[in-house]
Amino acid sequence: MTRPTHDWIPERHLGVAATLSHADDLIGQIGNLLFDYQAQPGGTFNLRELPAGSVSRTEVVHVAPIPRKVSLLVADALVALRAALEHALFAEVEFLEGGQLDERAAKLVEIPASDSYKKFDEWVRKRAKNGPPSLRAGSELVRRIEGLQPFQRVNEPHSHPLARLTLHTNHAKHRTPAITAVRLAAMYRDDQLPRSIRDLPARPEEPIRVGDVIAETPLGTKVPVTLFPTVGINRPGTDRWPVLMTELDEISWWVRTQAVPRLIAGGDPPEPALPARYEISVGQEDERAAIAAGSMISAPERHKQRLGAATSRPGLVDMVGQIEDAPSVADITAWAEQLTDEEVLERMSRLRMTFTYEPEILLRNAEVLAGMRDEVLSFAFDDDPAKAR
Repeated sequence: MTRPTHDWIPERHLGVAATLSHADDLIGQIGNLLFDYQAQPGGTFNLRELPAGSVSRTEVVHVAPIPRKVSLLVADALVALRAALEHALFAEVEFLEGGQLDERAAKLVEIPASDSYKKFDEWVRKRAKNGPPSLRAGSELVRRIEGLQPFQRVNEPHSHPLARLTLHTNHAKHRTPAITAVRLAAMYRDDQLPRSIRDLPARPEEPIRVGDVIAETPLGTKVPVTLFPTVGINRPGTDRWPVLMTELDEISWWVRTQAVPRLIAGGDPPEPALPARYEISVGQEDERAAIAAGSMISAPERHKQRLGAATSRPGLVDMVGQIEDAPSVADITAWAEQLTDEEVLERMSRLRMTFTYEPEILLRNAEVLAGMRDEVLSFAFDDDPAKAR
């Protein structure tokens, strides 16, 4: 079986695939730091109950500091993503102009981020005299750049990925690295289990600070709740604090699957798509083959899988341990630990949630868990044949 070789990418643009891979690697490092931060034994923040008249208030008393390297890596990753766009544009302009540009023209080669057609038209006009002909009004390359502009998103140009990328990178380059903070993405009472994440009430998009009151209950009443802390990133100049990995995911996905391919090919993104990453830490004799062998699973996706699996493993052990003829907890735990993150999530996906007594679903779940019990028994036997005696 032969792998696709991305013939739609000219030789002059192969370096852009490496830049995108580098950006994904940086985001992967961010994910690793965030996972360790969020999984720390003491948690990301601490709470205490304080009586206040007839109610008890749940107040934040400590927020664990986020490693500074997170902000620095975020800035590096976003700058790398912007560089992928700028490098692709520069390589295309030099190709169209037939060689190296003079210094005056080279300084005018950049990707704008215009939130209105008027501003984009001004950008084009500034290149009419000294800019390269390929960046003048009516050119094919200008048409491609225009299609990527934030004003194409009529209702919310400021939320366009290019607008966000430019906002973050300008701030990181000229002012401070990315600003991150712990925030509470969601919470619910354990006696009011939501049917899905979409049913959770929206939480304020703001950092958690010492002294914040996150809940009030009648004095003397215990109400167990489940909290979903996360790390947010501030969009410079705004009071927005979107989830950090979601922001990186949306921007990096757009650059890799939409912006770069459209800038290079001029139309709908061609197939096969660029991989999220490939091996760039060693020299490649055949760069196209290395790109074709790359992974389509991005760093944000891997991070999401890792968090999901870390949450699901204990639950999987508990559920298998409750069925008839269950193996020992030690054997179930050992089996769950040797599963990959993808395997844990796949097994959890076999189970269906039920909010009422639905015999068919309960029976189906029992059959699925019995199958997992048999997996554990087989694993334990392979690991220690003496257990089968």
